[in-house]
Amino acid sequence: MDIQRKGVARKRKIRMIIYSVVAVVCVVGVTMGLSRLKPAPPSVDGSTVWHGTVVRGDMDVQVHGLGTLVPEQIQYISAVTEARVVQRFHLPGIKVTPDTVLMQLANPQLQQETQDAQWAVKADQAALASEKSTLNNDLLNEKSTLTNLEAEYHQAALQAGVDEKLAAKGITAQLTADVDRSKAEGLASQVAIEKKRVDTLSASFVTQLAALQAKVEQDQALYALKQSQLDDLTVRAGYNGVLTDIPVEVGQEVTPGTTLAEVVDPSNLKAQLQIAETQAKDVQLLQGASVDTHNGIIPGTVERIDPAVVNGTVTVDVKLEGKLPEGARPDLSVDGTIEISHLTNVLHVGRPAFAEAYSTVTLFRFVDGGREAVATHVQVGEASVNEVQILRGLQVGDEVILSDMSRWEAFDRIRLD
Repeated sequence: MDIQRKGVARKRKIRMIIYSVVAVVCVVGVTMGLSRLKPAPPSVDGSTVWHGTVVRGDMDVQVHGLGTLVPEQIQYISAVTEARVVQRFHLPGIKVTPDTVLMQLANPQLQQETQDAQWAVKADQAALASEKSTLNNDLLNEKSTLTNLEAEYHQAALQAGVDEKLAAKGITAQLTADVDRSKAEGLASQVAIEKKRVDTLSASFVTQLAALQAKVEQDQALYALKQSQLDDLTVRAGYNGVLTDIPVEVGQEVTPGTTLAEVVDPSNLKAQLQIAETQAKDVQLLQGASVDTHNGIIPGTVERIDPAVVNGTVTVDVKLEGKLPEGARPDLSVDGTIEISHLTNVLHVGRPAFAEAYSTVTLFRFVDGGREAVATHVQVGEASVNEVQILRGLQVGDEVILSDMSRWEAFDRIRLD
């Protein structure tokens, strides 16, 4: 028979309470200890990051932009009159001379007007010749009359002189002498009147012929204009160069001023670069530049800056000063670099991703022999195409990650594997 001991149950209960309290304390302690531990830094594949080393020295501040080669001047060939395109002889890309025929236009109404103008000139010339002949005959008749009157006057004057002498001697009656003198004076008056008539007719002759001549010249000018417009229906290049565009099709009706073709000189090109508006503020006229055509680099200078901003970029024209490489042609894609300034004895490093001039960026700086990198706040000064100036945060010899590390921006430290 078992005998139950007194106090055993109570001791067991107390022991269980103690064990429970100890367990709770241990759990709380472990939890607090774990909460105070810093998380392990994330691992980054070191072969995937791009890094650079801070150095001190000279630095060229440059801006970069993409663009194309464009002609210095485009020669536009336009329609002179209304017409219809009946034939195109060439496609863009060929070399042309001033006499190269590009297309043929047609305008039946212009052809009729040209023919009418030609006949009008011939009619005017015939009328001028006829009027000149008539006036010449009239003038000759008047001059003939004047000659006859002058002859009669001279004869009457001689007779009057003879009669005067005879009358003085009493051989002839004085009346006869007076009659002859009166006759001579009358003929003298007729001669004077006829001379005025001849002069007036001569002046009228000149005036009438001048009016007819002006009509001839007016119609000749109209005919020349119509003939020139008719000749322009045969469209020629008019320049030496390369045909770059024919924006009209066969059968198309064109009006005066419509562009029929474009011709450019391929040896006279410039680079037209698109510079980000945030960088274009430092671009000035006459700054040096270099243009990479992917087949050679050509030096140049900035000759124009567009005042407008389009799609976040500013158009900058660069005048090319070197010989164009083989294959250079209009619309060829190029890369351009413009020299803004030159800094001496400054800290600089390769340009990190998304780094802008005069901003503060966070870069990961290598520590522990390059096995880890810590986040460092860096103040950037001038920014170039491939480099940035360091104002604060880094020293000579510091090695930093230049790749885009925005994925790890929440961490103060990373480990490189």
